[in-house]
Amino acid sequence: MSQSDFVGDFLTVLRNASQARLEKITTPSSNVALKILEILEKEGFIQSFKGFEEGAKKFVRVSLKYVKGRKPALQGVRRISTPGLRRYVGVKKVPNVRGGFGVAIVSTSKGLMTDRQAKEMNVGGEFICTVW
Repeated sequence: MSQSDFVGDFLTVLRNASQARLEKITTPSSNVALKILEILEKEGFIQSFKGFEEGAKKFVRVSLKYVKGRKPALQGVRRISTPGLRRYVGVKKVPNVRGGFGVAIVSTSKGLMTDRQAKEMNVGGEFICTVW
């Protein structure tokens, strides 16, 4: 894993594990990763997650969610804002993902939140990723 884009690597691990139909994964953790997982759990894309420490390192164990026929609830993840090219959106430009079936995660001055929450609170920010 590269050290320059932790969030991108984290999202890739989630996407790959979901496509490989794994039940649980363990990955390095950060405050941003925990907040993203909190949003994904609330929106129904993952079953649960739990952070733990081994020595000085922090990890998170994620239980992925599947629906009928072992179809992953997390179909896709797309990283939008990267360390090399930051993407920002105003409150009027916060996108709808897949006609409302997906979620856009936005980093605002009030914390990480979904596109719907950002529109409700009338804030814009860095457009982190889309999940569907």
